[in-house]
Amino acid sequence: MPVKKLSVTDFIHLSENQIVLDVRSPSEYAQAHIPCAYSLPLFDDEERKVVGTAYKQRSREQAIKAGLDFFGPKMRPMVETVENLLKAGKVNGKVIYIHCWRGGMRSGAVAWLLDLYGFDVFLLAGGYKSFRNWVLAQFEKDFPIKILGGFTGSGKTPILHGLKESGEKIIDLEGLANHKGSAFGGIHQPEQPRQEMFENLLSIALDKQSRETCRNHIWLEDESQRIGKLNIPTQLWGNIRSKKVYFIDIPFAERLKYITQEYGQLNKERLQDAILRIQKRLGPLETKTAIAFIKEDNFSEAFKILLQYYDKLYLKALHNRQQIDKLLLTIDCETVDTLKNVQNILACETVSI
Repeated sequence: MPVKKLSVTDFIHLSENQIVLDVRSPSEYAQAHIPCAYSLPLFDDEERKVVGTAYKQRSREQAIKAGLDFFGPKMRPMVETVENLLKAGKVNGKVIYIHCWRGGMRSGAVAWLLDLYGFDVFLLAGGYKSFRNWVLAQFEKDFPIKILGGFTGSGKTPILHGLKESGEKIIDLEGLANHKGSAFGGIHQPEQPRQEMFENLLSIALDKQSRETCRNHIWLEDESQRIGKLNIPTQLWGNIRSKKVYFIDIPFAERLKYITQEYGQLNKERLQDAILRIQKRLGPLETKTAIAFIKEDNFSEAFKILLQYYDKLYLKALHNRQQIDKLLLTIDCETVDTLKNVQNILACETVSI
């Protein structure tokens, strides 16, 4: 069948669980890419530079000839790579989705080759550039969001996934960001994606969850706009701040016990470094005292200081919302028990609808 061009929305929806090929250069792919796309560069970074220089300084025809010199020896390996991807992915049929930066010569050349070989090829009209425009447009939408709130140490992330197991739709912002949100949130976590990649992941998640038919609303954990080195896009952040907050209120002593168990096993030097990063807001005496407790392995007393600090910070952010009295639903919980607290939230949610 002939190569067909698809709109961004059709490309994203139809290519789910299929093979998507990003034929841009390795550095372009490393910057950010469509989630789950494989890198199959037509040109490496140096070759792309040569072709681009020929186009700018000489002519389009000379650029194409230079490109063909690079493309020729890669034809067979490219075909075999795609065959192997199909086998490894256990994908039925020979359907392939391809894109480059603007949907031009690079994706066109690879599409021609794969179509010639017998693959069913679909191209992204406008390329990755059009995908990025689509990504940014997602953050302008008013998604039906509900916010899971609670002080630090409330076990919100396990509850979020407990809600998912109960049939609710969720997006784990901290999971997408590879960061738990506080100054300590990056310890023993994978490297964070770049901002552009985080936005790509988030937009795909929002689109996918909004198409799920199980429930109308999507649960998000209450976060600061900044998660580690990443920012929740401003327009989406404004939407989040206008949504109802289901605040799980757990006693301080229970949260302290939970957070001590969770963070008490972490590297002491990393913990001390994290404390030093917030020393201007924590205060010199509290910083010195908390670090001293860490050195003595008295994690409970150290985290008591830190938990009091984060409670004040969170409470201020919580009540900085407009019309917070109308948005806040407090749910009293006795302890950090994921199953019980999921049940408490769902019970209150049913009553409040």
